[in-house]
Amino acid sequence: MDLEDEDREVRAARPAGGRDWTAEAVRHSPDALAVIDADGRFVRANPAAALLCGLPPGAVPGCPSPFPVPPAGPASAAPAGPSVVEFEASAGVRRALSYNVRRVEGQDRFVVSFRDVTAGRLRERRLAAVAKAAASVAARRSLKSTLEALAHEVERADSLAGVQILTANSGGDRLHVIGLAGFGRAPDFFDRLMRCRDLGAHLTMLDVLRRGVPQVVPHRYATTMTDPAWEPLREQLRNPLWDAFASVPLLVGRETVGVLNAFFAPGRVVGGEEMEFLLAMAEQAAVAVDHARLLERERDVARREERQKLARDLHDSVVQQVFSIMMQSGSLGVLARRGLTPPPERLAVVADELSSAAEDVLADLRSMVHELRPAVSPGRGLVVAVRSLLETTAARTGLRVDLDVDDPTAELAALDAVLAEDVYRVVAEAVHNSVKHATATSLTVRLVVGAPGSPRRLAAEVADDGCGLDEQDPGVRPSTGFGMTAMRERAERWEGELHVRSQRPGGVTVRLELPLVTTVAVATDESATSGTLP
Repeated sequence: MDLEDEDREVRAARPAGGRDWTAEAVRHSPDALAVIDADGRFVRANPAAALLCGLPPGAVPGCPSPFPVPPAGPASAAPAGPSVVEFEASAGVRRALSYNVRRVEGQDRFVVSFRDVTAGRLRERRLAAVAKAAASVAARRSLKSTLEALAHEVERADSLAGVQILTANSGGDRLHVIGLAGFGRAPDFFDRLMRCRDLGAHLTMLDVLRRGVPQVVPHRYATTMTDPAWEPLREQLRNPLWDAFASVPLLVGRETVGVLNAFFAPGRVVGGEEMEFLLAMAEQAAVAVDHARLLERERDVARREERQKLARDLHDSVVQQVFSIMMQSGSLGVLARRGLTPPPERLAVVADELSSAAEDVLADLRSMVHELRPAVSPGRGLVVAVRSLLETTAARTGLRVDLDVDDPTAELAALDAVLAEDVYRVVAEAVHNSVKHATATSLTVRLVVGAPGSPRRLAAEVADDGCGLDEQDPGVRPSTGFGMTAMRERAERWEGELHVRSQRPGGVTVRLELPLVTTVAVATDESATSGTLP
């Protein structure tokens, strides 16, 4: 029975002049009640239903409803529980309605009772967005890809018109839009922004950057579209439509490292829950920025250490060998100028010594060039890089080399790029030590991935048959203190361990063990990307 039928029955049963209590109850009910026809259009709706659906007062009949019409069949076939539908009640205002619908027996009409669950659904999306953002940061992807993903999560979770995540440079005098959702990009946005400031526009986000305090500006869109000071950025900010603007700081301790800007759709009220969500997402963005800065500092330290190692190796080998060549060739020049000609057999010995020294210099330089070039790059995984290292080592030194890979699920190909580079550098340093100090004849490298089902670990092992460890300092070969320190630091960076032990009857095994981290390939471009900003 629909609302009209109920009204007719009540009117027929009540005494003349009596009040229609059923109609009054429906009219004043806080629950939304409506009748729709077979085309999904409203027939009737009480005031609560009209308000939720944005129906024009006095013109309900014939308006389309957001509710799908159930398929033909018995009433018992209808879903037992409520369903949820999301729709745009008015320009920029989206609502989620939980509803039950029942067919009126014998008619092509349906009674719908429903309620607003927008807030609950929004809270669920926000919680999911925060969790997903935390997982994205923990995955240690590039800063650009992480902040881009965060911007889209904020936009989707809160149904925003647009989102920007900006980071400040080290001097704090220039901002870069790294994460962007909703708006198109403008390559010269910062220059346009500065022109707006010079014309008198108030830049809220610069206040937030300086003070580290969130700010909300209601009806900012209208100001932006009418104030001449915003003319340089007007076209970039025109679409999509938005109204209020909020800017929250990205804080690392007491330092503001960027801002998160949110553009709210028309009709949205920016309250405490909205700001709490933005602050939570800004915190995740700040963690990503801080992690990227720490990683860059680690890379700077590693680069300095690599340069120091290169300088030491040049001094220990190439410089001394070139000095020897210079001295011998200089002696021959002195003898020639004095008219003193050494015996042919002596000249042959000197020539052989010069040739041998030159060959050693060339071999050392080739080895250094090989170590300096990028080892693990896109399309060149860890196994390929290690195999290339061993082939070059064998060709240069005459060592017998062997590579043993135990990777049952091919996970080495999907290693995090930074992790793979560190593993390679540890293997390369161990191979370098064996070649330079061990007087070995053979060398074996093993790469092993732990069995599925157990805590996943990666082991990289380098074993030689050389002279073993320095008896005066177990665990360190002559002149390898710096190399061992760098190797241990690379292991500790990934919460791993490095073990060095003697073998019997001779030789040394260097073994790196660390938790296995894999990731999907993502962009590694950390360069700033420009966008738009009010």
